[in-house]
Amino acid sequence: MDWTRVGGADAVDKQLLAGQTLSFTGNPFLEPVETCARHERDGAVVVSDGRILDVGERRAVQARHADAEVRSYGSALIVPGFVDAHAHYPQTAIIASWGSRLKEWLEKYAFPEEAKMRDPGYARSIAERYLDLTLANGTTTVCSYCSVHEGSADALFAEAERRRLRLVAGKTCMDRNAPEMLLDSAQSSYEQSKELIGRWHGRGRLSYAITPRFAPTSTPEQMEALGALWKEHPDCLMQTHLSEQVEEIAWVRRLFPDARDYLDVYESFGLAGPNALYGHAIHLEPREAARIREIGAAVAHCPTSNTFIGSGLFDLDGLAVGGVRVGLATDTGGGSSFSMLRTMAACYEIGQLRGAAAHPCQLLWLATMGSAAALGLSSCIGNLEPGLEADLAVLDLRSTEAVAQRAEHAEDIWEELFPTIMMGDDRAVVSVWADGREIRKRP
Repeated sequence: MDWTRVGGADAVDKQLLAGQTLSFTGNPFLEPVETCARHERDGAVVVSDGRILDVGERRAVQARHADAEVRSYGSALIVPGFVDAHAHYPQTAIIASWGSRLKEWLEKYAFPEEAKMRDPGYARSIAERYLDLTLANGTTTVCSYCSVHEGSADALFAEAERRRLRLVAGKTCMDRNAPEMLLDSAQSSYEQSKELIGRWHGRGRLSYAITPRFAPTSTPEQMEALGALWKEHPDCLMQTHLSEQVEEIAWVRRLFPDARDYLDVYESFGLAGPNALYGHAIHLEPREAARIREIGAAVAHCPTSNTFIGSGLFDLDGLAVGGVRVGLATDTGGGSSFSMLRTMAACYEIGQLRGAAAHPCQLLWLATMGSAAALGLSSCIGNLEPGLEADLAVLDLRSTEAVAQRAEHAEDIWEELFPTIMMGDDRAVVSVWADGREIRKRP
């Protein structure tokens, strides 16, 4: 990988990053796109002590911060670091595994790989590899499932802390309908999750997510225990899966015949609320969509996964315009890419199939501010705004010949950015900043 690791050294007191800048002033699903973003062709971002101090037109910003060290990125675009709202880091090594629907894919690929995470050394190596790959693609915050092993969570938290990254993660809990070596119990899932909360939640830039995998792999007793744990720690996120495939929904109906619908299963065990994040949420009943909006929960749209595993077409327009908080996610390794650029492209393509193509402003917002809001972190990350943490990605909008020749004809920033969204990859990522430090850059 042709990257230079820069992490380790502390940043100088104040740095001014010059280039094009793009920040958000509103939600482009609820307000006109034209009023939701601020673009500076010759812009600057000032960072100091891990925070953004100033953003705006370069000349004015530089006049206000004459003491700052200047780093110029030319015509590259400085945006918030990407935020991946739903991933499975233990599945890093089996990404792009051929030919299965969800249940078969879990049994054939995901579960055997997750079983390897019982080895702490292997877990550490995968955690390091995963964060290398996501950072190379401009992702500075992830929300990840770990394996059922307590040590797999420790490995990811420790590696993120070493790099001073924002991370939300949790030990996956499941006590049925999975291989014996991957099962915990209602009691052990409660106790181990509680220990991990005590060890990692709120430590630096780390947050814990209580993580029942999904209803089919948790007994009522386990979900009741995790609901009780969440009630004890309501500031934690609760992440799980919801209505990913029609076969899965039928499976849940057989396991919980008294529930009104899939979401009602979670509600009945105290696993629904403002800090809930439901992955996929493709085949929602009208009651479920209305209830998610009513309780203030969020959903994670995983477009490359939804097409790769054949799950269906997410109703982005209906949910986001309807006021549901929606984040964008790779769903590694059911998703087929570590790149949020590729994920934005897939989101656009699914929107086209549904007759509601997302605007480039909406796509970038989903991958930054939208995902940050879905994780309850919009007061910390997701935008270029004074006071927020300085997590940034710098994008070359002419990273390949194909991208450059299209961008040359752009009439505005959205036409200039869109080819990078649709055809860009890690070659477009010039530099990555986290916690006010440049931790990745191209030589």
